[in-house]
Amino acid sequence: MTTRIIIEDYNPLWPQRFETLRAPIAAALGQLAAALEHIGSTAVPGLAAKPIIDIDVLLTPCADLAQAVIALASLGYKHEGDLGIRGRDAFRPPPDSFPHHLYVCSPEGDAFHRHIAFRDHLHAHADDAAAYAHLKRHLAAKFDTDRDAYTQAKSDFIEQILRSTPELSTRPARTII
Repeated sequence: MTTRIIIEDYNPLWPQRFETLRAPIAAALGQLAAALEHIGSTAVPGLAAKPIIDIDVLLTPCADLAQAVIALASLGYKHEGDLGIRGRDAFRPPPDSFPHHLYVCSPEGDAFHRHIAFRDHLHAHADDAAAYAHLKRHLAAKFDTDRDAYTQAKSDFIEQILRSTPELSTRPARTII
């Protein structure tokens, strides 16, 4: 059974849910993590989103992914590999947690910085955030249960934002654990 793509109005509880999820992840990873960030639409106040918290962990330059996999497994996370995106590994969350996606990013990759850049751009540009919300609602209605098509259809908008503000893609993380 596939589930429908549901876009909800912004929920002010999303940042609190991130903090609830962040604390044990940060404790388990300790010095393996350079930063742990709330990314995605639920991280942008006022932005409509799927009610799923997105979290990026940036590993320290000397951290080993295998160590992070073991640390996160102790919390019930299952390593799913990079799912086709080099430098960013996905983890399936424990079944009893808030719906969320957890990604562990390599310091050599650009996934973490791109996620931060896009989030920060939407924070600073309400018109682009509104356009993105409109696009997501339209695509959710169009693709209904096809998450891959929904995600792919958003790509052009995201890439356009990142291309128009190239200095954002190299901005360092702000939230250090």
